[in-house]
Amino acid sequence: MSDLPKAYEPKEIAESIYARWLQDQTYRADPSSSKPAFSIVMPPPNITGVLTLGHVLNNTLQDVLSRKARLEGYEVLWLPGTDHAGLATEMVVERSLRKQRGIGRKELGREEFLRLVREWREKHGRIIVEQLKKLGSSADWSRERFTMDADYSRAVQEVFVALYRKGLIYRGKRMVNWCPASLTALSDEEVLPREEQSNLYFVRYAVEDEPGAFLTVATTRPETIPGDTGIAVHPEDERYRKWIGRRAVRPFPHGSIPILADAAVDPAFGSGVLKITPAHDKLDFEIGQRHKLPIVDVLHPDGRMNCPSVPELDGLDRFEARKKAASLLEEKGLLAKIEPYLHTVGVSERANVPIEPRLSEQWFLRYPKAEEALRVVRERRIRFFPEHWEKVYEHWIENIQDWCISRQVWWGHRIPVWWKDGSHLCQVESPGPEWVQDPDTLDTWFSSWLWAFETMDPATRRKFYPTSVLVTGPDIIFLWVARMIIAGLEFRPGRGPSLEENIPFRAVYFTGLIRDRLGRKMSKSLGNSPDPLALIEKYGADGLRFGLLRIAPQGQDIRFDEKQIEEGRNFCNKLWNACRFRARFGPIAASARPWEDRLSPFAVEMLSALSQTGIRLETAFGAYEFSEAAGLLYSFVWNDFCSSFLEAAKVDLSQDRSPTASGTLAAFDYALSWILRLLHPFCPFVTEELWNRFELGPSTLQFAGWFSAAEARKLDERLADRKEAALLARSIYQAAERGRHLRSTYGIPSNQKVPFLLRADAPLANAERTVLAALSNASEIADVDGPPPKAPMVLTAVGELYLPLEGILDLDVERKRLTNEKEKLARNWQAIQDRLHNPEVTARVPAEKLKAWKEQARQLESAMRRLEDQLNELSQ
Repeated sequence: MSDLPKAYEPKEIAESIYARWLQDQTYRADPSSSKPAFSIVMPPPNITGVLTLGHVLNNTLQDVLSRKARLEGYEVLWLPGTDHAGLATEMVVERSLRKQRGIGRKELGREEFLRLVREWREKHGRIIVEQLKKLGSSADWSRERFTMDADYSRAVQEVFVALYRKGLIYRGKRMVNWCPASLTALSDEEVLPREEQSNLYFVRYAVEDEPGAFLTVATTRPETIPGDTGIAVHPEDERYRKWIGRRAVRPFPHGSIPILADAAVDPAFGSGVLKITPAHDKLDFEIGQRHKLPIVDVLHPDGRMNCPSVPELDGLDRFEARKKAASLLEEKGLLAKIEPYLHTVGVSERANVPIEPRLSEQWFLRYPKAEEALRVVRERRIRFFPEHWEKVYEHWIENIQDWCISRQVWWGHRIPVWWKDGSHLCQVESPGPEWVQDPDTLDTWFSSWLWAFETMDPATRRKFYPTSVLVTGPDIIFLWVARMIIAGLEFRPGRGPSLEENIPFRAVYFTGLIRDRLGRKMSKSLGNSPDPLALIEKYGADGLRFGLLRIAPQGQDIRFDEKQIEEGRNFCNKLWNACRFRARFGPIAASARPWEDRLSPFAVEMLSALSQTGIRLETAFGAYEFSEAAGLLYSFVWNDFCSSFLEAAKVDLSQDRSPTASGTLAAFDYALSWILRLLHPFCPFVTEELWNRFELGPSTLQFAGWFSAAEARKLDERLADRKEAALLARSIYQAAERGRHLRSTYGIPSNQKVPFLLRADAPLANAERTVLAALSNASEIADVDGPPPKAPMVLTAVGELYLPLEGILDLDVERKRLTNEKEKLARNWQAIQDRLHNPEVTARVPAEKLKAWKEQARQLESAMRRLEDQLNELSQ
C-alpha cells in the first residue's frame, strides 16, 4: 500500500486512470461472453454539440447503470455514437461559408458544399465525444457509430424502400410546417410553441350588393388577405346566419369571395367571422377543401410576399408586409381597430423563427405497428420512469399523424427515389445515368429511429438486443422514443415472433430539465449556463457527477446550484481523508470478516447501517431513483462512517491494548471495500484510485462485485446477536449530537473543551464515556445524582446531560446578549407585520413576496421563542 498524498488531486488521477482503462479495453463488450447481457445505446449527440449540463446528467446516469451492471457481473455494452444532425449541421457550415466567402450553399453547389460539411465533421464533429470521456463515460468506444456511416446509411435507404413497397411511404401535396429561414419542411415535433405579444387586426369586409353592410374579421395576419378565397361563420351563429350564401368583397386585391358556413369556426374568437386563406393556415386549408375553395399562395418560400396583384406588398418580408397591409386597410377605411393580443406561435426549433403553414409536395410515412406500440407500453413490456409519461405517449400514439419525412437540405441521407420523364423508381442503387435522384434528404429522425439495432452487427444483436434501458429527455418522447419502438416492432431485429424480442428497450428513464437557482431554463443569453468542463477542472469529474445526481429527483426539474458540486468534491475529500487515517494502522485486510472479531458498539452500529444502506439502495436502483441512491450513499459515508464511526474508532485505536481495536480495523476494512464498490458508479475515479492504493482486490475495481441486498441481509444476520450494542452506539451518538447543540445554543466555540455532567439512566462503560466526551469535545463527562445549579440540560437516550456554565460564561453578559438579540428580532418582526397589515403595500406587492414575508415572520417568531427559552433557563 502506497502512502496517500495529503490532498486528493482529481485532475491528474482521472486522466491517468481513464487512459489506463482505455488501454486495457475495459469497456469492450464481448458478444460471445457467457455472462448475462446488459446494454444501453447512447442517445447520439449532434456533431454540432458541445458538452452541456444536460449531457452531463444524461451520460452520468447511463454510466452509473453501466458501471453498476459490470460490478454485478453482467457483460455490458454501452454503445456510443453521434448524429449527423442534418439541418443543424448544414446551418453551422453555411453560416461559416457566408462569413468566410460571402456566398451560400446554392452558389457553391451541392457536391462542393457536402465536401465542406464532411471536412467540418472531421475537424469538429467529435469534440463532444472527447468531452464525454473527461466525464468518465465507460462506453465501448471501439463500437462508436455515426448516422452517416456507409453501412448505416445503406440500412436507412433500405428501410425507406421496404416501407415504400409496402405502401406506407407516399408522395403528396399537403399542408406542412415550413421554415422560411432554413427553407425546409419540418415535422410537428420540430416546431416549438412560443408565446408572442402581437396584434389582433379587425378588418371590415363589405357584403357584396348590400351597401353599408360589413362583416368584421379578427386576424393576426392581414398580410395574407391577398390569399383569401372565402369568409366563414359558424352555421348556428345567429349574428351572421342571414349572410350565409352571399358574397363579400376582399379588400386587396379587390375581389368577390363567398361567405360560407362551417362548424370549425369558433364563434367566441374575435368577431366570430373567419377569413379563409387555404394556402397559409391548416384549419383554413381543411375548410377550403370541404368547400372546394381555390388555393392562392401569396408567400415565397423565404417568407417574402408573392402577390404581384398588390404591388405595395409584393416582395416585402412577411413581417414588414403586415405593417404595410394594416396601413393599406386604414387608408381604405377598412381597419376597424387594433387590439394587443398575446398568443402562441409555432417556432422552428433550429432556426428560431416563426414557421409558415405551407402547401408543399413532400414524402410522408403512414406509421406501421401503432397498435402494437401502444400495447407494449400499456402492458408494461416497456416501463417508463416516471410513469406519468405513459399517458403522454399513449395520447400521441392514439392520435398519430402521418410523418413528413422529406427535408429540403443537402446534408443527410438522400431519398432513394429516381426520376426520369415524370416517372420514378424507388430503389437504393441508381437505375442508370439517365435517371436523376430525388433532391430531398430524409428527416434526421428517420435515421435515428433505427439506432437501437442498426448500430449492432448480427452477433452483437443476438447478445444485447433488446437493450436494457434508454436514458433520454422527455422532449423527444415522440421524435425518438416512440419512433424507435415502432421501428423495432416493424423491422423485428430480434428475429423472433414475440413483441419482447423486438422492442428496442425494456425501460425508458426520462431525465428532468436543469434550471438555475431561480428556476429559469439555462441559456447562453441569460448567462446562467455553466461550462461543465470548467466545473470538472475546478471540482473534478467525480464531484460534478455526484453533486449533480444528488439534486436530480426522478421526474422533476433540477435546480442547479454550484454549491452542490462543491459538496460533491468535499464528499470525495472526506472519503480520501478517512482512508488517510486508516493508512496509519497498516495494510488493509482485503477479505476482512469483522463479525469474527470482538466489536465495539460503534463498529456494530456502522455495519448495521451499511447493511440497511445496501437493502435500501437495491430498492432505489430498482425504481430508477438515482438521487435517492446518491443520498443514501452520502448519508452513510458522511454521517455513519466518517462523522460517527471514524471518530469513535479514533478513540478506540488510541487506547493501549483495546480489546476491540482489531475488530474496529476489520469493520473499517470490510465497510471500505463495499463503500468503494457502491460509490464507484457515481465517483469512478476516486474509488478506483483508493482501491488500487490499498490493493483491495483485482487491478481494477470495476468487476469486483456488488453489495447486493442479499449480501446486506447476510451481514445483518451475522450481527443479529449484537443488536443491543448497536442501540447503545446510537444512544451515544444522539447524546453527543444534543450536547453539541447545547454548546452552540450558548455560543461556546466547537473547538473549546468544556466539562459535561451526566445523570445516567444506566452506568456507561469507560470506552463509551470516552467516545461521548470525544464526540462532544468535552474535557470530561462526570456523573451527577441530581440537577446541578446554573447548568442547562438536554434529555438524551443515555440520561440527562448538563452543561455547567459557571466559569465558562458570564451569565449577566449572556443574558444581556440574548436580550439584545431578542429585541432586534422583535423590531424586524414588527416591521414585517406593519407591511403585511398595510393595504396600500399588500395591494401592489406580488403574491410570492407576501408569502415570503409571512414565512420570514414565522421564522422570526420561532427564533424569539428559542431566545425566550434560553433566557428562562439562565434565570433559573
